[in-house]
Amino acid sequence: MELPVYIKIHNQIKQDIESGKWQIGDRIPSERELAVTFKVSRMTLRQAIQTLVEEGILERRIGAGTYVANQKVQEKVSGVTSFTDIMVAQGRKPSSKTISYHIASPSLSESEKLKLAEGAQVLRMERIRYADEVPITFEVATVPYDLVKNFSKSEVSKSFYHTLESKGGFVLGGAQQTVSAMLASERIAEYLAIKRNDAILRVRQTSFLQDGTPFEYVRTQYVGSRFEFYLER
Repeated sequence: MELPVYIKIHNQIKQDIESGKWQIGDRIPSERELAVTFKVSRMTLRQAIQTLVEEGILERRIGAGTYVANQKVQEKVSGVTSFTDIMVAQGRKPSSKTISYHIASPSLSESEKLKLAEGAQVLRMERIRYADEVPITFEVATVPYDLVKNFSKSEVSKSFYHTLESKGGFVLGGAQQTVSAMLASERIAEYLAIKRNDAILRVRQTSFLQDGTPFEYVRTQYVGSRFEFYLER
């Protein structure tokens, strides 16, 4: 399956950073310059950059451009807890709206996080998650297609973890999470009913089955004023 153009650009920029073409803290060329270099539209180039920003590889600085992100302090979080379970535990009604749901070839980042074999396909879905009909988070979840090919779209998109446990017989293990701050893009602001550049909590998570197999790579953006993390040592 042919990779979308923006994913190819994402992969090339990521490889350029890893090879040392741009160092941590370096400002990368403008979107206009990169669009010319890759011979694509500004919209396609912007989509590639936004994906790298959401993964924490790049960071935008208002009025200054886009930079290779500095390494952030990471907090280890143990266990895998679903959004549905969190909302129910708080006495709130969870729901979700699926924005996109399709089978695709993985990006370089997705392949690395999920330890995929060459030629493997992934299911990539974008969802808005709600509590009592108020938008809380926008997430992009990527899972190995072989893991979910026998489940329906509804079973996967409504409550993925419950489906894995109850219908797939899988035992969920731990997760690795990275939490950082960012500003809402115009697209995310529209999805979450906030203003552009409002505070967002960005969480990147790789989830594992009990045997250590990675089964999910999620990039989530939480409305800063509507959600907080509680860490207990």
